[in-house]
Amino acid sequence: MYKIFWRNCLGRFTSPILTRRRQMSYVVLLPEDPVDTAECNALLRCDGQTLPDFTQITGDQCFSGIGKLSLDFETKVWEIEEKVREEPENVNFSSVLNPLDSIDAQLNIGWSAAKILYIAQQDKLPQKTYLNLHERARRARMHKFQSKTIYNACKKISENEDGLDEAQERVLRKFLLESQLNGIELQDSKAQAFVNTLKKLDTRKQEFRNKVMVSGTRFAYTITDPNIVKDFPEDLLQRMSVNGEASSGPWKVSLKPNIYDGFMRHCSKRGLRWNTWQAYNIRGSKVLDPDLDNSVNIEEIRGLRAEQAKQLGYSTFAAMSMETKMASSVDNVLSMITSLMVQALPKQTEEMESLVKFSGERGFDGDALQAYDVPYYSRLQQEHCYSVPENVREFLPLDHVLGVLLRLCSQLFAVEFEEVDASTLNTWHQDVRFFNIIDQGGSIVASFYLDPYARPGQKLDPSGGSGWCVSHRNRSSICSVPVAALIFNFPGPSLSINTSSNEQQSSLLSLAHVSTLFAKFGEALQHLLTTVPHSEASGQTNIEWDAVPMLQHFMTNWLQVPEVLSELCQHHRTQEQLSTEAISNIILASNHMAGHALSKELYLANLDLLLHTTGDFWRPIVTTLWPQYLPYQLDKNDEHLCSFTNSMSDVWAAAYYCNTWARVMAADCTQAFINEPQDQWSDVGNRFRSTFLSLGGGCHSAEVFRRFRGRDPSPTALIELLGIGSSE
Repeated sequence: MYKIFWRNCLGRFTSPILTRRRQMSYVVLLPEDPVDTAECNALLRCDGQTLPDFTQITGDQCFSGIGKLSLDFETKVWEIEEKVREEPENVNFSSVLNPLDSIDAQLNIGWSAAKILYIAQQDKLPQKTYLNLHERARRARMHKFQSKTIYNACKKISENEDGLDEAQERVLRKFLLESQLNGIELQDSKAQAFVNTLKKLDTRKQEFRNKVMVSGTRFAYTITDPNIVKDFPEDLLQRMSVNGEASSGPWKVSLKPNIYDGFMRHCSKRGLRWNTWQAYNIRGSKVLDPDLDNSVNIEEIRGLRAEQAKQLGYSTFAAMSMETKMASSVDNVLSMITSLMVQALPKQTEEMESLVKFSGERGFDGDALQAYDVPYYSRLQQEHCYSVPENVREFLPLDHVLGVLLRLCSQLFAVEFEEVDASTLNTWHQDVRFFNIIDQGGSIVASFYLDPYARPGQKLDPSGGSGWCVSHRNRSSICSVPVAALIFNFPGPSLSINTSSNEQQSSLLSLAHVSTLFAKFGEALQHLLTTVPHSEASGQTNIEWDAVPMLQHFMTNWLQVPEVLSELCQHHRTQEQLSTEAISNIILASNHMAGHALSKELYLANLDLLLHTTGDFWRPIVTTLWPQYLPYQLDKNDEHLCSFTNSMSDVWAAAYYCNTWARVMAADCTQAFINEPQDQWSDVGNRFRSTFLSLGGGCHSAEVFRRFRGRDPSPTALIELLGIGSSE
């Protein structure tokens, strides 16, 4: 059985499969009794007021449920379009953008519930299934930015409606800008040419990704000699283990990031390091396989992006990219890069001279240190110079670290955290915990799930990341209490080594784990403590791209503050604190070779911009730029751009600099706190909460920063934080 759903004036719609005619009607046939309803599909019961019953949501329900939510979304967009056409005199923010916000919030609630299961229960919702439903939901959301009717309504609201507040203005601008970047103002043949450009670009980017992926699988070898891995940490050996026996092997070397990086830092055999490094840097190049060469793809992608920008009226793709960035112009980004480079390069020279001397004392007999030598000798030098306790994990039990983190946030942002008995909440696993965030008036303002422990075979492969923050419910017209899910791959609790009792000890974290926890908690705070009531601009939504990572870096910067780090480090059995010297060494060790690391980051940021501002062939760009930033010779077989997916096939084209920009912002904000006595941090924290945490995407990031600091960001704070400034 089907019900008839009428649509008038087909001529006002565009469709690749329907002939355009004016003053005609058409019929959309929808199932009268849909297979999926809230009664039979738990995903469809997710709303802005109640928490999902994850025990009832299945992978099949996610797939069919997202399909229904997507169709509902598209249908309601059509209804809003129809109302705009029928009642043009009633077009205003409340009649157009408020209902769009509500339907967007509802789609996102179901979509995010599926994403949580994808990350935390891969056995229930495998990757292939999730990626298909993710693409379906993404396409549905794009409808509102591709509607000429809604775009014209937004233009009318912008021109005629007075009294909009700041957040409403931001939502309105988002709709206008997103629509323009989707080619909404292009007509007829120009519109079709734009669509063709994007299709070709998507194809070339997918080809680039595929070649890199296939190249990465071509390389692997097995180590059976335990002497080669005798200095490898246990967690690295576990990841490399072929049969699960970390201590006895054999161990497989691959190009997965969570193996490659650790291997390069710990392998003492130069020949093995070179072999592995070369395999990593020839991915997607003719050096490995002419059939997998990405060189032509690079030029085609650059050309298509330049054409895309030209079709929309921009001089370059990088100029177009700046529309959604706090930096606002390529010149401002280059100014930031130059300011940091002036300090980073002299420090890098100093670091490399020291490293060359150190490696010589440790038996290095090569002509010169190369890129594949630096990670190994840098680690050895770091361990030699800074006496960080080998058992530092024993001083970082999860429960204690989490307690310190929550107390710090309570002190800074005037909120309290209350843990709820998660066994009453139908979560996706028994390890999941649940917390409410309570304001000074005693009201619950937000909540979050915490799923801390690794579950091999269930959670997403750790090579894809060790921590995730999923924004489950945004603050919106249908939700006043945002909810997030924090999901990690931390080691689970184990039995105490005290054989007189079988007490379970807390999960013991590494310093890297603690950094991940702080970073993702910072991301969650911006989502949870927003006061913007529009889904399109609350929390991290609609924040300029180069400001999005700021909260993550801001929170991890607290690990550089001795008072905070000292409180974090408490032995899980004896409650002993680490010494002041040990705390100082941990901080110094974290910044070891900071000049070199920053120089590499600046090289890639500048390379990415040049690729999207000039038309020169890519190889001369690389060979010219490399020696300006890096101290070792560019190897003749180094084809790293052929696997530079961040710039070539992901969303970070002409935006690789964003992480560095966010670090500059975060260091400047951190300095605002630590320049004050600790008993005054709460005063600074109140100002931080009322700007960065409250305003989210409801105010331009540059203005948010100015309201907090009273000026624009300065790179000086990051230079000082990293200890790379001039010693004069």
